[in-house]
Amino acid sequence: MILLAERRLLIAWIDLAVSEGARLNKACGIIGLSTRTLQRWRQPEELQADGRMTRAFTPANKLSSAERAQVIATANCEEFKQLTPHQIVPRLAERGEYLASESTFYRILKAENQLAHRHASQPPRQVSKPKALSATAPNQLYSWDITYLTTAVKGQFFYLYLFMDIFSRKIVGWQVYMEENSAYAADVIRDICRREGITEGQVILHSDNGSPMKGATMLATLQQLGVMPSLSRPSVSNDNPYSEALFKTLKYRPEYPLQPFSTLSEARAWVTDFVAWHNLEHRHSSIHFATPEQRHRAEDQAILKARKDTYSAAKVANPARWSKEIRNWEWQAEVFLNPDKPNTQPTNCTTNSVH
Repeated sequence: MILLAERRLLIAWIDLAVSEGARLNKACGIIGLSTRTLQRWRQPEELQADGRMTRAFTPANKLSSAERAQVIATANCEEFKQLTPHQIVPRLAERGEYLASESTFYRILKAENQLAHRHASQPPRQVSKPKALSATAPNQLYSWDITYLTTAVKGQFFYLYLFMDIFSRKIVGWQVYMEENSAYAADVIRDICRREGITEGQVILHSDNGSPMKGATMLATLQQLGVMPSLSRPSVSNDNPYSEALFKTLKYRPEYPLQPFSTLSEARAWVTDFVAWHNLEHRHSSIHFATPEQRHRAEDQAILKARKDTYSAAKVANPARWSKEIRNWEWQAEVFLNPDKPNTQPTNCTTNSVH
């Protein structure tokens, strides 16, 4: 930064050079100044400040203080205080309320130091995938896996068998056992098929490559029920992403006990509550924040239409706040498991063959 005394000295040198016949721009160029800078230096000191640094721009559609306070109050109310803006805004839209977009919620909460990362998870890693599958309705494509539940005895675990419908994200069946066993898995899938009314050739069941998944009892039961098996590659958990994501949701629930489960009954009771929350209350981001039960029963289309109408009305009421189209609330007609590249087609689960 050039001091005031140095500026005056440079101006004096330039004036001397010009008086001796030099061109002004040449004299300025020799010492590395532009003529514009010289003109600014010749102005009174109060006019020399860079106006770009002091210019204040206020958007025409900026939220008022009352509106910002309403956003903060809504985010901190008892109902929403543990939810992110991605969970809050769809619930408000479902009631016919629009306060601000998710990005505005995040911006206001950030300014109030009310944002924090709640998860201890590590970032996902890139891996390749198995054969692509897709579903266009419930009860076409299931995913299942087994996860450990810690017990009071070190080194011993309870085993949670969890089956979900990929199209709706609904947990269609589960059970907690003392061990991993292909026969237990066969019992659960048999019960699911009876309860959901599954017919032969209707469902593809995807799982990883563990021994309970490809045990003789399980495979024989699937053949008897007409359920088509699909297996991940060995040691590649991302080939079964829906079940892995579901287990992550389960393990990172605030209600997940900090202490190990003492008895099998205690573990089953906790999973019962979790499944009820997940199916009936959880607004799942991948299905536009409907609940799995709503999508499984085909109730989500009407809910998404109501949200779309709310956003359309909000845009008509205050178009200055919308620089683009309203948020996409369109119903998701097809769900993919490990989809191929855009130039290839996945196997649709309405067919009767899996390779």
